[in-house]
Order: sequence, then structure tokens, then C-alpha cells
Amino acid sequence: MSAAIASLASYGSDSDPENDSESKTSSEKVDPTNPDATAHLKPLKSGPTMTLALLNSAPEVAVKESVETGIHLDPLLKEVTYNPTYETMFAPEFGPVNPYKSQQMAAPRNMLSGYAEPAHLNDFMFEQQRRTFSTFGYALDPSVDTHQVTTNSYIGAVDEAEKNKGLTVFESGAKKGEKRKKVKGGDAEEIDNFLGPWAKYADEKDVAKPSEDEQKELDEITAKRQKKGKNEEEAPGEEKTILHVKDMYDYQGRSYLHVPQDIHVWSGHTKGVSAIRLFPKSAHLLLSSSMDCKIKLWEVYSERRCIRTFIGHSKAVRDICFNNTGTQFLSAAYDRYLKLWDTETGKCITPFTNRKVPYCVKFNPDEDKQNLFVAGMSDKKIVQWDIRTSEVVQEYDRHLGAVNTITFVDENRRFVSTSDDKSLRVWEWDIPVDFKYIAEPSMHSMPAVTLSPNGKWLACQSMDNQILIFGAQNRFRLNKKKVFKGHMVAGYACQVDFSPDMSYVVSGDADGKLNIWDWKTTKLYHRIKAHDKVCISALWHPHETSKVITCGWDGQIKLWD
Repeated sequence: MSAAIASLASYGSDSDPENDSESKTSSEKVDPTNPDATAHLKPLKSGPTMTLALLNSAPEVAVKESVETGIHLDPLLKEVTYNPTYETMFAPEFGPVNPYKSQQMAAPRNMLSGYAEPAHLNDFMFEQQRRTFSTFGYALDPSVDTHQVTTNSYIGAVDEAEKNKGLTVFESGAKKGEKRKKVKGGDAEEIDNFLGPWAKYADEKDVAKPSEDEQKELDEITAKRQKKGKNEEEAPGEEKTILHVKDMYDYQGRSYLHVPQDIHVWSGHTKGVSAIRLFPKSAHLLLSSSMDCKIKLWEVYSERRCIRTFIGHSKAVRDICFNNTGTQFLSAAYDRYLKLWDTETGKCITPFTNRKVPYCVKFNPDEDKQNLFVAGMSDKKIVQWDIRTSEVVQEYDRHLGAVNTITFVDENRRFVSTSDDKSLRVWEWDIPVDFKYIAEPSMHSMPAVTLSPNGKWLACQSMDNQILIFGAQNRFRLNKKKVFKGHMVAGYACQVDFSPDMSYVVSGDADGKLNIWDWKTTKLYHRIKAHDKVCISALWHPHETSKVITCGWDGQIKLWD
């Protein structure tokens, strides 16, 4: 205790004069009236004291001059504005140094086995040197400049490299000054005199000859063959043919080699045909409507005659539709009338009108609703009539343009309509509010729609020269993988149809051609010049799957086989 006090006393007494002067100066500036300011000048209370070791908790860091001179380089830095030395680039990061870190641990590493310096080497040079090393045991050192190659530039079997003068496997193995070995049959440069790879066997020395016994056996076999061939030449077989048909040529002088073209043409309409419909289920009759204001019924089989003509409209007939049994059908014309006809007697049963032009007409396909039908009108409405009362029982008024098509989907519980307003709407039967509305800025109007045989897809003829496919169940999404192109239909409502097995899609076009696409690949399979004018409709026969019926604005209906 006395020693500690003595040391404190000596600390105060041994101070130099400079410190004394500074203390005096500081004491003169102290305010004696402030007790807090003079508290540290009071003597300490007597008691036990102890010495404390001074600790520096701050880590050692590089001084400013060291950082500026570039001793350390940040490893995360992506760009360096000067050329640092190797020691600068691989200097340790700031912080305490690991005293147990060996030289091997301190070495820079960028891969598991050590450090690999990045170097650019194209694939051909790498493969050339790799194969050379595998074959001759030496390769060019990649760190050496290729323009300054010397004996020390090789690794591996350096002696072999000196012997071969550094040649690679891709270079010629022949030594300089040594001529190429000539191949029998001519020099490789003289291509005209080259006799081929079998030229060396032309000399008898190189060909193996049979022994005497083998030669005798070969001579006997050759003699037998020549004798047999001689006998056959003396007695050749008798040639004959049998014709199993009655006539070699038909009435036009054509033989059986003539390729048959089974195309039947129904001509009876004096103006363009607007629509054709096959008789329900059996498809043995064909109903057609025309711009000559007439409707005709044709035979599909046997003599293919025109059975009956229905006259009653004063303007062009636009659409027709059979009921489920085919005993009655509806017609829609530009004279603003819809008429119900008896197919067998040809009488007009009832006319319907709301003083607007009907663009399309459809019976409800349900058996218990055969007395109801809907028609798309020019005044943007879909009107529902009851045949029994001849009255309008429902109106679907949501479209912004004339209604072009009506198609029943989802087991006839719903129907889809398209319009000049470039939209597609889905309706619940007898509910005048559409529950689905499809319209995109890129969409065009779709004046012809057909339901696929399996009821899953809707084929819509779009006015941008495409056939678009929409799902006919639930969400009615556009199938972007199924788009059929390659025909010109802009401005015409060309009807689309499917083959019964869903293998093909057919459609007419403005040039009068019949286009056939493959359903799976959507590629244009075939194109036929069917009509002189617009081919407005194409129907695939449901039973004879090789036959397609088309109609056009040239007034003809054709059956294609």
C-alpha cells in the first residue's frame, strides 16, 4: 500500500516543467464557483488501490497510406483501373492473420485441386493438342505464345517433340523431302488414271488360283449351267393373257388404265347456292337454298335426281335447317320471313316474321323442344319462336351487331352465337343473359361456326383467313395450337366441316377451292379447284367417309369422291 502511494506521489512530483506550465494554464481557466468543475481536483479518499493493465480492443487495420498505395485489393471488385502486382492481387483480406495457416492453405485456390489460371483456347486447338499428347506423348504448352514456339515450348516427351519437329496428329506424318508412296493404279493427284481400290488385284500374282481338282469341278459346274441355259433358249414358255371384264374399253373409249374421277354435279339453281344441309341421320337426301329464291331437295344415292323445289320466298334464301326427323325444315330469307315447310308434301306450314332480316335459323335439337327454334336477326337480337303459337317467346338481346351463327353445345343446354361485333357469346337456353363473353382486340368476326363430331371443339371461320378452334366445354378457351391457314376467305361466310373420324377439316374459299387440312398437324393436306366462283359450303358425308359435298356461287352442287 505504501509503495503504491509513493508511486502516485512520485508521478505528481517528477512531472516536467512543461507539464506544470500546462497544468497551471488549465487551472487558471477553471471556474472556482462551479463545484462540478473542481471535483476532480480534490484529493482521493484513502483506501485500497490496484493497478490495471491497458487493453486495446480495436483490431489492427491498414493505415490510409497503405490502402492508397494498393497493398490490398478487394476480391469482389469487378474493374481495376491500374495494373496491380501479383502480391497485391492475392494479399490477405483485412483482419487478424491465422498463425496456423500453412503455405499450402494460404495459396490461392479456385477449384478443388488448386488454382487454375483462366486461358482462352478454341476447341480445335484443344482437341489437336489432346490427341497429339495421347498419340506422341507431347503437347504444346498452353502458357507459351504460339508465335514464339521453341523446343522448351512443349511438355511431356520433349525428345519426341524434337524428333517429330512438333508435328501434330492432324498434320502430315511424312517427313519433309520424302516423296509420297505411290499406290498401284496411279498417283492420287492423277485422278483420271486412278483405277480404284481393286486395281492391285489386277495382276495374276496377287490373285489366289484354284488347284487342279477345284478347277475341274468348276469347269463341270460351268458346263452344266451353259447346257441348261441353252435348252431354255430353245423352248421358251408360251405367253398368254386372260381378260375377265366384258369390255376392254368403255363408251368413251377409255381403258381400265384411266383414273376414275367420281364427281357428280347437281345443276338446277340459276344463281349462287348459299347453303346445303344433309337429311338427319341417314343423309340420303340433300337440301339446298339459293339466291334464286328457291329451295331444292336432291337424291344423294341412285339416280341423284332433283326431287322437289320449294318456292315461296321473294328474295334470296340465306339459311335452312332440318328438324330432328327431317319431316320439316325452316328457311330464312332476305324478304324478312322465316318459313316452316313440310319436306314430304312441299307445303309451307307457317310463316314467321318480326320485320327484320333473319341471318341464321336453328331448331332446338332436344326431342322435347322440337316446337322451338331460334333465329339470329339483323337487329342484333336472337329471337325464339314457338311453332305451335307462332309467337315470340324469348329474346336474347346482348350483341352489338347482326347475329351470324347459332350453334348448340353441351348436350343442347347452351348455345353459342357469333356476330358482326367480333364477339362470341355463350347462352343458357331460355335465359336472355349471356354467361360467357369472348372478345379480344385481335379477333375478327366469325360468320361460320361448326361443332365437331365429338362435341368438344368449335371450328370458327375467321375473317383474317384463319380457322380458329375454341373449346366447346366449360371455359370455351381458344386452342392456340390448332389454327388452320392457307386459304382466302375474307368477306365470305365459308362453312367449315369435320370428317366423321376427326382426321380432317374442310373449308371452301373465295377462289372456289376446296381446302383439306390435317387435324393433328394443322397442315394443308390437299387443295382442289371445286367451283368457278366462291365455294361457300363444304359438307363431309357422315356415312360414306370418302365423299364431300360442296356448293358455290356458280349455282352448282358437287359430290366429290
